[in-house]
Amino acid sequence: MDPVIFLAQVTPAPAPAPVPSVPLTPPPGTGAAATAFGGQAIDVSFVGMFMHAHIVVQIVMIMLLLASVWCWAIIFEKTIRLRALRKKADEFENTFWSGVSLDDLYDRVGAKPSDPLGSVFASAMREWRRTLSKGLAQSAATRANLRARIEQVMTVTVQREMEAIEKRMTFLASTGAAAPFVGLFGTVWGIMTAFQGIAISKNTSLAVVAPGIAEALFATALGLVAAIPAVLAYNKISSDIGRFGQRLENFAVEFGTILSRQLEEAA
Repeated sequence: MDPVIFLAQVTPAPAPAPVPSVPLTPPPGTGAAATAFGGQAIDVSFVGMFMHAHIVVQIVMIMLLLASVWCWAIIFEKTIRLRALRKKADEFENTFWSGVSLDDLYDRVGAKPSDPLGSVFASAMREWRRTLSKGLAQSAATRANLRARIEQVMTVTVQREMEAIEKRMTFLASTGAAAPFVGLFGTVWGIMTAFQGIAISKNTSLAVVAPGIAEALFATALGLVAAIPAVLAYNKISSDIGRFGQRLENFAVEFGTILSRQLEEAA
């Protein structure tokens, strides 16, 4: 009798249900600068934070941006102008100390020179010529009065030229001092608005808190962006203006000495 071979039937196990694949990249339209909040994408880029900020914070941001742009315009204008003034002053001093006569130099410079050093020279020469043409420098007393008038005229001219050079420098100083506090005001207001939203929604999760806090801190960042260049530029430009003003004063003293010596020789 042949052996009977019994084959065991093995029931196959059911196949596992397919697991949905999770995309590694964010869905289109959200981008890297967006976060999910209540099923809605919130843009946390700079533009997005500005657009979602409170109206008061937006006004603060706009003010700081405009102040920063105006500060940079002043910085470039002062830097270029001081460079040009130093170049013109060097050219004038080279001509002045080259031995040319004062009358010829005055005729060459003209009544309205384009640089401060030439203006100081022209103002003194104008007073000098006016007095000598009328014959008012005959006595020692009139010559002393002429020296005093020339010194006074040059001092006034130096002050007037320095006022024109220092124009708009106050804005740099004010921006450097006030911009951080203006940005801090925007931050405080934004944080208050964020906490009010938390109280209304009764949700303290990071997804609720983070966007409002980021918008508020963005105002402080803009305040520092406006203040730091303004302070650094104000210190540098003020130092350059101070040195140029000292240069004008030194020239006025030297030129006054030359005119005084000529009065003594003419006597």
